[in-house]
Amino acid sequence: MSRRRLAAVLAEARACTACDAELPHPPRPVLRAAAGARLMIVGQAPGTRVHETGIPWNDRSGDRLRDWLGLDRATFYDERRIAIVPMGFCFPGQDAKGGDLPPLKRCAPLWHPKLRPLLPRLTLTLLVGSYAQAYYLGAARQPTLDATVRAWRSYLPDFLPLPHPSWRNIGWLKRNPWFENEVVPALQAQVGEALAA
Repeated sequence: MSRRRLAAVLAEARACTACDAELPHPPRPVLRAAAGARLMIVGQAPGTRVHETGIPWNDRSGDRLRDWLGLDRATFYDERRIAIVPMGFCFPGQDAKGGDLPPLKRCAPLWHPKLRPLLPRLTLTLLVGSYAQAYYLGAARQPTLDATVRAWRSYLPDFLPLPHPSWRNIGWLKRNPWFENEVVPALQAQVGEALAA
């Protein structure tokens, strides 16, 4: 019954037009999930390429994220094991500098509470970027993304906060070598445990 309910909610989400008037293009919700998923990845919102292809994390940010996770594309896109449910399901458009706009605020409160209960086997949720961290960690989030990611151990076993793997964060990664030295190996271990369970 829960699988049938999940299929129905996913179909509703993929047909959602709640934010149509606020989007620069017709809605094209991008998300993936199956009832058996053990790991959930909560990012921001689709970028241009993801909007065009309908495949989440199908860009350079996705390449970097897969490197951090130690996963190949086949495993990453196996929705029976990994749910990909961003904060915003549709491409929100770009700012004047060519960066993606924030995810629209209506999407996550509308869909995440409907979807998460239908993913009963989840053991770990990766919170990629400040929007996911604000939504899921609430008052437990630190004052900055840097501090939140540094405090990653305190959010386990349910959550693991990460910076966004965007090319715009290259400077952050260079200034914070502890992330790739300390967090990435632990991240790969946590992901391996979640997918093996």
